[in-house]
Amino acid sequence: MIGPRAVSPSSPETTKPTFEDYLQTADDERYELLDGELFIPPVPNIAHQHVAMKRGTRLDTFVEDGNLGVVYSAPTDVVLSQTDVVQPDLIFISSERAHIVTTANIQGAPDLIVEISSDSTAGRDETLKRQLYAECGVQEYWLVDPEARTITVMLLGEDGYAETATHTDVQTLTSPMLEGFAAHLDEILLSRP
Repeated sequence: MIGPRAVSPSSPETTKPTFEDYLQTADDERYELLDGELFIPPVPNIAHQHVAMKRGTRLDTFVEDGNLGVVYSAPTDVVLSQTDVVQPDLIFISSERAHIVTTANIQGAPDLIVEISSDSTAGRDETLKRQLYAECGVQEYWLVDPEARTITVMLLGEDGYAETATHTDVQTLTSPMLEGFAAHLDEILLSRP
């Protein structure tokens, strides 16, 4: 499998691409800007898409029923800084922080981000994005591994993220932030052939 590839800056006078360069990228490709480096993430596989749809539906229903805020899915730009623009798989923004949502993108840290890892994105999701999300103030981070059939839930503390639980496919996922949210993982993760 070919991993994500870095893309050269579109502005020759800068050494690091910025949000302005990001805005000049092609509309028919999905990009992320991490610490001034443009990436084209790989096309999600079937397991990834299955988890995104199931997880997104459950999360959106819970948030909407409780009038708690909004849930978005990729590709939605989250502008964290002039050199960091991400498109997480799922995003929750509480009603109290609705002001960060614009007609074009999200300007600031969501309350909750969910990333669904693949072989080519796992390293970046577990290190670079984990650190970036913590530094920007994302309160809760879920890291889904469809291959291992786990979801790791992390909560932001003084020293970055602390793992509150790693749920397996026979367990029920809960959220420290979204009190009352529960989902059986065997209904979310794609069944093995």
